[in-house]
Amino acid sequence: MNIDIEIGEKILFSVVFGLYGIVIGSFLNVLILRTPIKESITFKRSHCMSCGHTLAWYDLFPLFSYLFLGGKCRYCKAHISCQYPIIEGLNGLLYIGIYLAKGFTIETILYCLCTSALLALSVIDARTREIPVGFNIFIFILGLVRLLTDLSHWSQYVIGFFAVSGFLFLLILITKGRGMGGGDMKLMAATGLLLGWKLNILAFLMGCILASVIHLTMMAIKKADRSLSFGPYLSAGIYIAMIWGEQLVSWYLSMWAFESL
Repeated sequence: MNIDIEIGEKILFSVVFGLYGIVIGSFLNVLILRTPIKESITFKRSHCMSCGHTLAWYDLFPLFSYLFLGGKCRYCKAHISCQYPIIEGLNGLLYIGIYLAKGFTIETILYCLCTSALLALSVIDARTREIPVGFNIFIFILGLVRLLTDLSHWSQYVIGFFAVSGFLFLLILITKGRGMGGGDMKLMAATGLLLGWKLNILAFLMGCILASVIHLTMMAIKKADRSLSFGPYLSAGIYIAMIWGEQLVSWYLSMWAFESL
């Protein structure tokens, strides 16, 4: 009976986290579209990007409005980008993944909010090769909250702030900005304050591995440019560290302990 209750609670909370993720994903689409063009996200109501018509409340239901309208604007019949349902649905799934991995804790809430910021900045960086500073500031604030709610381990978060970003800062100086972007450095500083130094180093390494494998493959198959937007790969590495970081670090340390025997 207790097992059935526990499973029921997990399903219920998974649904709740998924729905919240979908709703927040709708706001992420606003950020993704308006931030690069410096359009207000607070004072201007949602509108069709083709005809400019202000959308009614019944046009704004995440996922469902897109499906109900057949992917077209109600007013001008222009095609609506599939980005909208993809971002909304993906954000919901990412929230569920964090909840299933971490349970219902303050850490889960902070990680979910960070994930939304990572998703939005990844799309923007992929399109513009720039990470808007507002996203890094937001993640930095989440890191401060994490620090204040776990003061007994304050050193790991403070060290985390500098562990990767310090290395990237030196890399930027040595290469005169050609080896790494300042936005990437600020991102790893902010996430270091949130994750702590161990998970942040792991996140950076995972991001580098993903970038190497995926981008080299794209260069071979699609003749992609040698330069790349690093933000999406770092974001993927950060999410992996959030979900499986502690297990991966423990496994790695146990391997060293086994080798020393």
